[in-house]
Amino acid sequence: MSAPVVRTVLGDVAATELGRVDAHDHLFLRSPALPGEELDDAAAAQAELAEFARLGGGTLVQWTPYGLGRGAVDLPRLSRDAGVHIVAATGLHQARHYPPGVVEALAGPALAELFVRELTEGIVPGVRAGMIKVAGAYHGLDAHARWTMRAAAEAHHASGATIGVHLEHGSSGPEVASLLCDELGVAPTSVILGHLNRFPDDRALRELAATGCFLGFEGPSRAHHATDWRLFDALASLIDAGRTDQLLLGGDTVVASGRATTGEGPGAPYLPRVLWPRLRREFGADAEVAITITNAASAVANAQGRGELRDKPLEPMVPQ
Repeated sequence: MSAPVVRTVLGDVAATELGRVDAHDHLFLRSPALPGEELDDAAAAQAELAEFARLGGGTLVQWTPYGLGRGAVDLPRLSRDAGVHIVAATGLHQARHYPPGVVEALAGPALAELFVRELTEGIVPGVRAGMIKVAGAYHGLDAHARWTMRAAAEAHHASGATIGVHLEHGSSGPEVASLLCDELGVAPTSVILGHLNRFPDDRALRELAATGCFLGFEGPSRAHHATDWRLFDALASLIDAGRTDQLLLGGDTVVASGRATTGEGPGAPYLPRVLWPRLRREFGADAEVAITITNAASAVANAQGRGELRDKPLEPMVPQ
């Protein structure tokens, strides 16, 4: 392959085609831990994605993993209608997000086999996952986290897919990097450590950057609004430390009330409407392009260069 490849719900594309990227978000999500706040309305997802595209969004990476209502059947149509690339995820969240019996049914090698199958064959016919999402525990890695991360590493080595990690309240990043990269042999450039906005400790973040993993900052979120005002301080600290090329930004809308178009939240359009322009004002054009385009494309590209590139770009063209 002459160019890095990203697996989207409409097929594999060159990473250079992604445009500006929301590196961590959800169009669909359903969890018993969030009753009454299900993201399960395809029309609402369509409105959210259309507004994101109108404001200049080119790609949305949906981190919703196995069993949480990913909307895989609807994603290709939404992608075509909005002209936005969508990257879907396989993987497994914390056990509390599943009804009884779902996690237990995946014991043993079945979990890694599921991840590989959804990456290579499909979540549903014609729609393949492009990344793996797993989760840590609060300030540590419990048995569930270690089991899912071992399966994720196995699937990564088989497929080249990136592993995105939900860090509970932004904690346990060093433990995750040690397990995935040092023990299980995943290259740091194939790991995204998410929710670091929820743990805005500048010293800890600079230490975490030394792992070489991509560093994901998401939000804003009402549940964590106290850290919203620290976002740009944290980014500035890492940019000053020479870590611009590891930074990612996502919206992470996880509840229906968080949508911009049908709820009371800022939603995915908040990135192109507010955060991306502010990145450019505060840190300059080079940093903004790195965080929104270059880094995101590298973070979700297949590490093994595996892909089936088309002869021409997808239609309609991605808004720039």
